[in-house]
Amino acid sequence: MSSLLQYVKSIQTHVDYDGQERAEKLSRLIITFFGIVGLIWGYVIQQFLQMLYVLGAGSVMAALITVPPWPMYHRKPLDWQKPQSEVTTKLKKKKKSIPVVLNKTSLAMIR
Repeated sequence: MSSLLQYVKSIQTHVDYDGQERAEKLSRLIITFFGIVGLIWGYVIQQFLQMLYVLGAGSVMAALITVPPWPMYHRKPLDWQKPQSEVTTKLKKKKKSIPVVLNKTSLAMIR
């Protein structure tokens, strides 16, 4: 049971931005294709319900292909910054700001 739990925890559950775009384009392509095929098939046999079955099958297929985080959707992972320590963030807060001296010309530009 422990090995099964470790296996489940090792599965990556994220996708990168390019993977999200790829999944969205693929799902739109699959649903559009099945919609056109279903429309033609329903027209040929004169059955509206058959058209809906074909479109439903395409929707299920698109969901199975694009919803799970398959490895093809996380080929370009993001490089996140390492977290800063509390000491550095406190030092940044303590820095004094430099006063800005404005002359007449810069004041005229601001107004």
